Amino acid sequence: MSAAARAPHFVRSFERGLAVIRVFGADRPELTLSEVARGCGLTRAAARRFLLTLADLGYVHTDGRTFRLTPRVLELGYAYLSGFTLPEIALPHLEQLAETVGESSSLCVLDGDDIVYVARVPPRRIMAATITVGTRFPAHVTSVGRVILAHLTDEETDVRLARADLRPLTARTLVSADRLRTELRRVRRQGYAIVDQELEEGLRSVAAPVRDRDGVVVAAVNIPVHASRNTLDSVRRDLLPHLLATVGRIEADLRVTGPARASSPGSGTHR
Repeated sequence: MSAAARAPHFVRSFERGLAVIRVFGADRPELTLSEVARGCGLTRAAARRFLLTLADLGYVHTDGRTFRLTPRVLELGYAYLSGFTLPEIALPHLEQLAETVGESSSLCVLDGDDIVYVARVPPRRIMAATITVGTRFPAHVTSVGRVILAHLTDEETDVRLARADLRPLTARTLVSADRLRTELRRVRRQGYAIVDQELEEGLRSVAAPVRDRDGVVVAAVNIPVHASRNTLDSVRRDLLPHLLATVGRIEADLRVTGPARASSPGSGTHR
């Protein structure tokens, strides 16, 4: 958000404090002061004040040279997740799906321009991508993201693609907004998305949208597989039918339970 677009109530220091927390990740669990400052675009002095404040509050641990988040940061997301019943509804179905196809399965929602994993049954095999609940990826380059984006209005799709970082992650990544629009239209018509090694070399993924009782797309379920073991034809033939059946069972449960909050804040999903 640009400075000009911020409302009068906007607290810049709070934004910076959250940025310090978010600079840590699975690939960056431990950072020096300089790395935190560089990752957040802060001065070393400002980054140090935020880090030491977070340490005083118990959210950060430091040995005097490096910093890492503590498990207490989970409190920040617990209130949201505890009221978010969709993962609880979906998890037994994801477990059954993973057992049936012998691969991992996940439930994701749209948060801003990213997809976020909110439930996951891990794979039996070790894959290159380390994905856990809370992992985020750019929506436009993932199968789950595309099936959700495909159900936005044309106007919102244009806005999102205009601000998306369309740099190639692999040689196969779609980096043209026009080609992505065409792909999203195709995904909407067929009811599922397959992304072939666009996020990571050797990784294929198939996803289908999850609708709430009003028919609004609120999430998506995917099955990621290794390209060396699964052709595109086998993904469609062997995995897609089980995926669609699983989504159907999740939607049937949603029609009965009607979770109060089935979509991520800021998701902007539409019928």
